[in-house]
Amino acid sequence: MKKYFILLLIVGLFSCSEDFLDRTPTDSKVAEDFYKTPSDAYEGLVAAYDGLQIDYDGFSNFILISEIVSDNCFAGGGTGDAVNFLDAFGKKYDQFAPIWKKYYQGIYRANLILSKLEGVDWGTDSALKAQYQAEARFLRAYFYLDLARMFGHVPLITTPLTPDQYYAPQAAAEDVYKQIGEDLKFAVDNLPSTPYASIPKATYGRVTRWAAIGLLARAYLFYTDYYQKPDLAGVYTRAQVRDLVDNLIQNSGYALVENVNNLWLTAAPATYVGEDNKETVWTIKYTYKAFGDGNKYDGARWQVMIGLRNQISVPYGQGWGVGTVSPQLWSAYRDGDKRKKASIIATTPTVDGGEGITITATDQRQYTGYYWKKFAPYAPTKDNNETVDLGGDYQLDNYQDYPSIRYADILLMGAELHLDGGDLSKAQSYFDQVRKRAFGVLDGTITDAVYNTNGYGITLSASSKSVIMEERRLELALEGHRYYDLIRQGMSVAAQAINYSNNGLVSTFNTTTQGFLEIPETQINLSQGTLIQNPGWE
Repeated sequence: MKKYFILLLIVGLFSCSEDFLDRTPTDSKVAEDFYKTPSDAYEGLVAAYDGLQIDYDGFSNFILISEIVSDNCFAGGGTGDAVNFLDAFGKKYDQFAPIWKKYYQGIYRANLILSKLEGVDWGTDSALKAQYQAEARFLRAYFYLDLARMFGHVPLITTPLTPDQYYAPQAAAEDVYKQIGEDLKFAVDNLPSTPYASIPKATYGRVTRWAAIGLLARAYLFYTDYYQKPDLAGVYTRAQVRDLVDNLIQNSGYALVENVNNLWLTAAPATYVGEDNKETVWTIKYTYKAFGDGNKYDGARWQVMIGLRNQISVPYGQGWGVGTVSPQLWSAYRDGDKRKKASIIATTPTVDGGEGITITATDQRQYTGYYWKKFAPYAPTKDNNETVDLGGDYQLDNYQDYPSIRYADILLMGAELHLDGGDLSKAQSYFDQVRKRAFGVLDGTITDAVYNTNGYGITLSASSKSVIMEERRLELALEGHRYYDLIRQGMSVAAQAINYSNNGLVSTFNTTTQGFLEIPETQINLSQGTLIQNPGWE
């Protein structure tokens, strides 16, 4: 009998020895002898989680790609870098092959553990089986939602592939989103409603019912908007999703961090609230423990891409200047909005908030004067000793977690869901919490009276969707959400926002792509023509 081997990639994560992923490395094990006990199942589940943090080359990261193709960023990088493939739609460089590979690898791991759960001896602990199944199905839904939003037409695979399935065709969007909805429904129905304060620190990063609700709302809003459908492929109605989001807001124990600066390490190193704070509904954990080994594909490698090109300016570590921030994003913030300086580094002192950083790199491409402050590599000392002290490499071993689902995002999705047939007063309440935090009401910087006197508030109506979309841009800037908020509003809206030409900076949007990225040519070739290229990329 042929033996199939699985490699469990068990890793430890940043600064938390009791982290649920901080496990002793496990070498390859024979699949037919594995998955017998709940402990075996847990190892397999951890391997599925580990698929979230795989980063093959830094460039092909979901967050980075999503921001560059939006109106928030240009490609940037160096004058000789191939990163310019992202400047405009319609250029074919097979640039998305690594991210396609990563996501289907994650789906394979989720499918594998799901296929093995029936063979585990659970004893009397059937609830543990349901929990593991719910977590794995959430992960599968997460991978598929990102794939479907990026590429539109993707193969739907729900079991470990056998040779006769290697040439699976692309599925209809409705079928993919139906699977996403069903996976998330199982997760919502089978994960406990544990309030944030009662979640053990050692399990931060594991999926909760609250995370499943947040991802469900994201999937619902994109699918129903982009495809103009009344519900999530027959699985969830708007009212059902709205009620679940209300339940999360009322009962989860999550809340906004009072000062938005304190959410981000390089925005406020001295007062940083840390990872897994009360606003982090679900986060992707990263490790620094690859220790400079480029073959492990661990860590937030994309972080070095967005750092100041070839230089350190404390507390900002060096990087490659990819994803230079658009002046339009900087200008979109009103004076007094704390999110502006919390999100963006303005290098020049000639603008309000400029930090007086001289960019010495002569090969910085598409220099705008603005860089990412969110997620910027952290260098508390000039020689960047911080990463050296951890035994890491500044290019490979960045480790800031990615808060994929923040409570602020939940509030804004809740506000949006209540605009159409919901409770407008709830929409206003949810919206106001985010906006008041931005201007300093929650941390006591200003009072409600000053907030109102300065005209910072906005009154919502049933037709205020564009207002919420703009607030999402400001609140969630540089977190990978903007592009999908644009294309779900329609191609004309996306084109109007993205098309830009000024001072030699050019960004274009090809509406014939319908917002979807290029199916990797390598995958089309491997499929022997089964996969069909997206329009606009032929």
